[in-house]
Amino acid sequence: MQSNSFEDMAKKRVSLTVSELNRQVKQLLEASFLQTWVEGELTSFSKPSSGHWYFTLKDNRAQIRCAMFKGHNQRLRFTPKEGDKVVVRAKVSLYEGRGDYQLIVETMEPAGAGDLQKAYEQLKAKLAAEGLFDQTRKQPLPSLPKRIAVVTSPTGAAIHDILTVLNRRFPHISITIYPTAVQGDGAAADIARMIKLANQRKEADMIIVGRGGGSLEDLWAFNEEVVARAIFESSLPIVSAVGHEIDFTIADFVSDYRAPTPSAAAEKISPDQYEWSQNLDHLMERIQHAMRRKLATERQKVDAFSSHIKHPGKKLQEHKARLNELNTRLTQSQNRHLTSLNQAITALQQRLYSQSPAEKIVTANKTLKNEFQKLTRAMQHTLDSRQQQLVRNIQTLEAVSPLATISRGYAIVSNNQNPVIRSISDVKEGEHLKTKLSDGYIHSQVVSTEPSNR
Repeated sequence: MQSNSFEDMAKKRVSLTVSELNRQVKQLLEASFLQTWVEGELTSFSKPSSGHWYFTLKDNRAQIRCAMFKGHNQRLRFTPKEGDKVVVRAKVSLYEGRGDYQLIVETMEPAGAGDLQKAYEQLKAKLAAEGLFDQTRKQPLPSLPKRIAVVTSPTGAAIHDILTVLNRRFPHISITIYPTAVQGDGAAADIARMIKLANQRKEADMIIVGRGGGSLEDLWAFNEEVVARAIFESSLPIVSAVGHEIDFTIADFVSDYRAPTPSAAAEKISPDQYEWSQNLDHLMERIQHAMRRKLATERQKVDAFSSHIKHPGKKLQEHKARLNELNTRLTQSQNRHLTSLNQAITALQQRLYSQSPAEKIVTANKTLKNEFQKLTRAMQHTLDSRQQQLVRNIQTLEAVSPLATISRGYAIVSNNQNPVIRSISDVKEGEHLKTKLSDGYIHSQVVSTEPSNR
């Protein structure tokens, strides 16, 4: 009877293949756990070339395999690493090929990020209400800072990026590093202390505060109130350069300028040395062109003034030429008058010859002689008058001539500043003088001056 019972059971038994079993378990798991949040520590983290991530989540008693596909992990705001504590939102599933139970992760954030985000929003609202973010309170950045204080880790990527950019763009800017921790316990207080120290020492024109990228927890020191207030109270302009472009911290909102990265901060505060060099060359060309135009204008003015100023010697030459001209005209006039008289005499002689009687000839000769004498006296009188006038003109010209004045015992004294010295105020003791006399020059030196008593 018993054997028959086992045979009946064997006939009724339905067996599953391994694949069918795994498929049914997978369907059961996915239907029972549509979506769940799981917290744990990352281990066995793998990033193959496919772009998918494979890792294990564990706590102190258990572990579970996980997969996060490329389309989901590319949207993360941070890069997880081995040993990080994270919270994942995932679907429970089963990998049929091995029968391994696993999580298909859709999103991930650092463990505790929810509480940190809440604290971040609360502090942001509080400081905004107090006016720490107001644009009217922000200071302008210097157009060309000579010295920059950098508050960051001396061994981090941020200071390397800043120095690299500044050395490329404008290496003449001096950098002073105020070393500080940028994450972990006490980092916020350390950052605030260095900001205050940079303000006290006043050895820089502005401050860059920042660090490289990281998770919300890594960047949290820059979300602390003590750092925000230190930035707000700074008398020096501050550029915040924390994390990557997608990261925003409280320090970004309080600072005078928010740079998306440390490299971008260095780009913002430094001019391009090549562009500046070109601008300086252009300005130099403009200045030189303006100077040449100014010199040309002044030279034209000097030439115009020079054309109106005549040298005494030249003036004397002009008077002498005028005198010669007058003398020539007088001589020509006398010659014309004598010619006219000769013509008159010739005419009278012809008339005389036409009247041949001797008596008329004698009378005419007497008359001619008398007229000739009158004419001679008149001509002599005219010549004497013209000669006297000529002498007076010559004497007048000689009287106004500087050379005549010099010949009477006078002299012309000059120095480098004055062609003619007219007053003792025109000279000073020890100065060299040049004195013109009628026959040469005397070079002398002023021993003293004495005003006249008139």
